[in-house]
Amino acid sequence: MTLTSFGPANRIQRSPETHPLTWRLRDDGEPVWLDEYQAKNGYAAARKAFADLSQDDIVQTVKDAGLKGRGGAGFPTGVKWGLMPKDESMNIRYLLCNADEMEPNTWKDRMLMEQLPHLLIEGMLISARALKTYRGYIFLRGEYTTAAKHLNRAVEEAKAAGLLGKNILGSGFDFELFVHTGAGRYICGEETALINSLEGRRANPRSKPPFPAAVGVWGKPTCVNNVETLCNVPAIIGDGVEWYKSLAREGSEDHGTKLMGFSGKVKNPGLWELPFGVTARELFEDYAGGMRDGFKLKCWQPGGAGTGFLLPEHLDAQMYAGGIAKVGTRMGTGLAMAVDDSINMVSLLRNMEEFFARESCGFCTPCRDGLPWSVKLLRALEKGEGQAGDIETLLGLVGFLGPGKTFCAHAPGAVEPLGSAIKYFRPEFEAGIAATSAVAVPPLARPIVVGA
Repeated sequence: MTLTSFGPANRIQRSPETHPLTWRLRDDGEPVWLDEYQAKNGYAAARKAFADLSQDDIVQTVKDAGLKGRGGAGFPTGVKWGLMPKDESMNIRYLLCNADEMEPNTWKDRMLMEQLPHLLIEGMLISARALKTYRGYIFLRGEYTTAAKHLNRAVEEAKAAGLLGKNILGSGFDFELFVHTGAGRYICGEETALINSLEGRRANPRSKPPFPAAVGVWGKPTCVNNVETLCNVPAIIGDGVEWYKSLAREGSEDHGTKLMGFSGKVKNPGLWELPFGVTARELFEDYAGGMRDGFKLKCWQPGGAGTGFLLPEHLDAQMYAGGIAKVGTRMGTGLAMAVDDSINMVSLLRNMEEFFARESCGFCTPCRDGLPWSVKLLRALEKGEGQAGDIETLLGLVGFLGPGKTFCAHAPGAVEPLGSAIKYFRPEFEAGIAATSAVAVPPLARPIVVGA
């Protein structure tokens, strides 16, 4: 995946002042290896962090910059770092990069790892210095074979240059970094399931507390950050807090820039680095080019399959967490999907819920049994064999599988698009109820048949 541009994007030249994540990208899409990366000011921020800043200074700088997690949850990164224990006797601690990018319609981390592997390594090096972690792992989605190849080469280049390994930059600080490819489970995007998988266990989420900062991988203090999150660290350390905050548009409560995109039947599907606060309409019309000829926008998701559907009139919302929350859903990963007017929402939701049901770890009952139940009902509606009360049952499942009702956030994310689709397109669901179904069935009265 290469960065594409359309409309105003053609008139904006990527520069260090405006595009901290992407200005080093090559026009031909080839990876930026060590010599070129250093020629483009690469590892300058790491050298500054090691020479001029204390470990606490680095943490405070990231906290002051307001960097938030870019994996979808949006938790403040500096606050997360501050949860790591201060006890110097706990000298074994780990930094994990969550690169298990399996959210449908999301590919932003893949682009960074394939084309700018040293940016991620530099971000992890600075973060490791701040957190006093002596070993790091990039937990990579197993299907990302090109990213694995490029990251492993970049790690070897960094080792040979003295930027990884023992006594980095003459500081006495040691940091080893490994690329670990996962076996392929969506649930590994949850940080404690990732930790279990890294240890060779089944990828189930863990009970919290204890949190990973206290008891993480192999029982030691652990910090888990997303790829894009870590890639923001060098620019913050190198160019400062006030500059970083100035990048976002007026009105945005989030700071910096974000990799955003649009897919679906748009004229120019792609990925762009844009300031927080840009409107979804700008992203859709000016960058993605609007819908292809012959298609009309029916609805859209702002950030992956686990976010709710929005209507065309919601395109004026600003792309930041609070801006999208105002119109009723989450920003998620920031990579939007356009749904055209040829798509039946029941079929689309059946496809989505099949994915989420298959990827459930099966640990808790609401998720393990509730998601297959939603699939069964949606299949019936799709075939025109639904019964009276099925829509109410689906809405009941949306409530029973919502936030705080399950062990982790998998099920709430799975049912959020379902609830929004029924809200905005209920007649399409009603059309799937068989004409012979005259007797209403009370909500949640139909039996659960797992695997049917």
